[in-house]
Amino acid sequence: MDFPEELKYTEEHEWVMVEDDVVTIGITDFAQEQLGDVVFVELPEEGDSLETGKSFGVVESVKAVSDVYAPFNGEVVEVNDALPDEPEVLNTSPYDDGWMVKIKLSDDADLSGLMDAAAYMDFVESD
Repeated sequence: MDFPEELKYTEEHEWVMVEDDVVTIGITDFAQEQLGDVVFVELPEEGDSLETGKSFGVVESVKAVSDVYAPFNGEVVEVNDALPDEPEVLNTSPYDDGWMVKIKLSDDADLSGLMDAAAYMDFVESD
């Protein structure tokens, strides 16, 4: 499994790339492997507000249906419009073409709860 060093990770198996006050969010290689072949993706609309810990999307595979949770409060500024038509991209390219949303962080986003790649690897190995 691949866990890029430049990303941060959540306990819900999302990856986060922080760029100033905008974060890109997707599911990890571990998550897509556990799900199996992804067949459906539901994402929010641009302009939607996300709340920390609340579901903002759904990923459905041949094995399961899983919610995707917002790691922060923020406004959706961009959605990966290709995913609903090509959900399998989450399996083939979870960190590049498989990003899900970009959100503009609310004022006091707390990034301290995120794991680095080594901590996330330990987390999934103990799971």
